Amino acid sequence: MISVNDFKNGLTIGTGKDIWQVVEFQHVKPGKGGAFVRSTLRNLRSGAVQDKTFRATEKVEKIDVNTREMQYLFNDGGTYTFMDTDTYEQIEIPQEAVGDQIKYLKENMLVSISSYEGETLGIELPNKVDLTVTETEPTIKGNTASGGSKPATMETGLVVQVPFFINQGDVLTINTTDGSYISRA
Repeated sequence: MISVNDFKNGLTIGTGKDIWQVVEFQHVKPGKGGAFVRSTLRNLRSGAVQDKTFRATEKVEKIDVNTREMQYLFNDGGTYTFMDTDTYEQIEIPQEAVGDQIKYLKENMLVSISSYEGETLGIELPNKVDLTVTETEPTIKGNTASGGSKPATMETGLVVQVPFFINQGDVLTINTTDGSYISRA
């Protein structure tokens, strides 16, 4: 058990039967009444985000989540297979648990997988990935001066807004947090 005054971003706590990760927190000391901690928590099982307020005297259970680096091997219909790079143990994660992160996964990519008591909670991608453009509109000469953008479909099916000078077959660096174009790789 830890005090809510010891909250840090990224800390994993348990309230009831749910596992939460602290996204952000703020200590509040009003002029009248007792101090409290206002926090934003993300449910590691469902991905839901919730604002929760704790009295400064409350204690919550600290959860130790295991994080292992694993390599993405392949997609077998509705499940994704990952291999531990140290023990070569393979695990399968259902498509629902991977969520929208599917659009950034390439075979042989290294990701971090978090688990708690044998239950896989989710995967954590690198901050940026390199993907190849499979489909985009051709550039019209003289149309690049305005600095606009056009949609491009990547090898994983992800659609990204890219500058006009990007062509089919280019390898791009994509931000995995918001799905935006960063640069050519």
